[in-house]
Amino acid sequence: MSASERAERFHRLHHDGLLLLPNAWDAGTARLAQHLGAPAVATSSAAVAWSLGYADGDLLPVPLLLRTIESIARVLTVPLSVDIEGGYSHDPEQAAQTVDAAMAAGAVGINIEDGSGEPELLCRKIEGARRAAARRGVRLFINARVDVVLHALVPAAQALDESLRRAALYRAAGADGIFVPGVVDAATIRALAEQVGLPLNLLARPALPGADELRALGVRRLSAGSSIAQAAFGDTSRRMSAFLRSGVSSTVIADTAMSYAELNRLMS
Repeated sequence: MSASERAERFHRLHHDGLLLLPNAWDAGTARLAQHLGAPAVATSSAAVAWSLGYADGDLLPVPLLLRTIESIARVLTVPLSVDIEGGYSHDPEQAAQTVDAAMAAGAVGINIEDGSGEPELLCRKIEGARRAAARRGVRLFINARVDVVLHALVPAAQALDESLRRAALYRAAGADGIFVPGVVDAATIRALAEQVGLPLNLLARPALPGADELRALGVRRLSAGSSIAQAAFGDTSRRMSAFLRSGVSSTVIADTAMSYAELNRLMS
């Protein structure tokens, strides 16, 4: 399947029910997600950074990001979307170059966020990403992340209006989807889904309604974010601690562990 075909397939997935994206952080977890039936795979910028020994927050060196994308794309037959934080640069042209390199490495979708920056800056980055995609002849899916709620950028009473204002700017700049992490109440979700004018992406949270209700509310994409990686690191930490305390191998083996043979088959 060509990059253009994967990109078109990824676009279609946002208009057919609710797309569930388990976020991966390396080739092994991406292959596992595909094996378990994920119709597409997305990365978590935080999880990728942690797996490479960096903190989240635009600190990961871009060459490491690109090598990770290449390694993930090598094992997938489904579309790959990559979280590039804020483009790893305040310069829209540099961010567009990173988007172009991510596409060359195998991505057909990106997440790009506004964070605490001015929304006009993200608009310029989206415009640059769209131009880079056009030069490649690929309809890159640009998912614009609105961080108003996640980072409490305005008082709670103003959060919906400000999120919608930013969503309109990003839509006009060329975004294909709007990601509003942190929202959990049904009324706000419905208002966003009805008014953003693009497929709405939410972040999985314990207080979020279930998948069926989200689908009925108009949500088109649900991301696990860094939660699976956090759980994996937490489990690994407990097992390593038990081993370092006792040295007894049985303390680090559980019924949930995948066997050596099963993992080897998966990666073959």
